[in-house]
Formats: sequence, structure tokens, C-alpha cells
Amino acid sequence: MKVRTSIVAAGAAVVLGTTGALVVPAVASAHSASTTIKFIATTTASSSSKTGFQMTGTETQSGKRLGWFVLSCQFTAPKTASCGGAGSTAQGMLYFKFSTTATAKTFSGTVTGGTGAFSGAKGTISGKTITSKKEAITVVIK
Repeated sequence: MKVRTSIVAAGAAVVLGTTGALVVPAVASAHSASTTIKFIATTTASSSSKTGFQMTGTETQSGKRLGWFVLSCQFTAPKTASCGGAGSTAQGMLYFKFSTTATAKTFSGTVTGGTGAFSGAKGTISGKTITSKKEAITVVIK
């Protein structure tokens, strides 16, 4: 299996050619209508094993660091993984999950909760590969 440090293929991950990340730049109340957050997730460290892979990195918007992310993926089939992670900012953390495949250039999943300003957050997360270490991430909090 090839290891790839892109967040998209596996969502905010690195081994199947997949990754995922999430960070939230602006404070968004989990109780407001809908808030969209866009940023770049850059993988700074990753590791893999026979059963999965992990990665960490930074989240930036207009060149400014918003926070960090962590991602852990477990293989559910030879070229498929189930991933979960968290993104942090000064306002709090967001938790997310998604599934991906070894050949995916995009990913989509769900925001499952958070802390601080993101307490009780629900919504979606999606990403698209920019380079082997960078993903364009969009989070929509509902």
C-alpha cells in the first residue's frame, strides 16, 4: 500500500493516499443557522502500519495559522479506511469522521461535535487534494 500525506484521499490521513483535516478559523455558534469555514490543511507528520495510519498538521487561512489537526484511520478493507479526527483553534475543537479509498482525490464526512464555541456542533466536512501534503478543506456547521 502506498503512503500519501494528502489529507483529501483519506480525509484530514496519509497511507491509502488519503487524509482529512479540520480546523475552524472563525467562531461559529453551533446553534446559529449555518457557518462555512474554508482553510488549507498541511500535513506535518504521519505514520502508518498494517492496520491504519495517522497524521498531524496545521490549518491556515490566507497564510495565517488557525490551528492544528490530528487524524487517525483504520483499514476496513485492503484499499478502504474509516477515519476520525479533530481540529483545534483558539475558539475550541471540532470532531469529524469520514471513509475514504486509496484512489480518492476528494473526501466528505460529518462533523460530530466539538468544544468551546463549537460545543454540540453538527455539520459536514469535505476536502480536495492540492498537493501530496496539502488539502483544501470546507467545513459547514449547521
